[in-house]
Amino acid sequence: MKNTLKLRKNSEFQNVYKNGRSKANRYLVVYILENNLPCNRLGISVSKKVGNSVIRHRVKRLLKESYRLQEKMFNSGLDIAVVARGSASSVSFKEMDSALSHLLKLHKVMK
Repeated sequence: MKNTLKLRKNSEFQNVYKNGRSKANRYLVVYILENNLPCNRLGISVSKKVGNSVIRHRVKRLLKESYRLQEKMFNSGLDIAVVARGSASSVSFKEMDSALSHLLKLHKVMK
């Protein structure tokens, strides 16, 4: 993720949740807010409802890789918060990739 920073602080996540737009599907909820920076910031949240630590980490890895492969197609200057739902625990990479790209297309952040 060359042109992307991470959302790290709770206050940054809360700002995106409160002021951003959200779209959801079966596996994910994506919140997007403009940040007026030259790069995007990505934050991934996977709660204990999804599964144990191994499963949660796998879901995070799938989301990061899916974002990394599509990163060149996004507009810049966005805060993106991705929240995994409980049903995301048993999906393949192909399903996760299509779920994320579907939501980002709904947000109209693709170039």
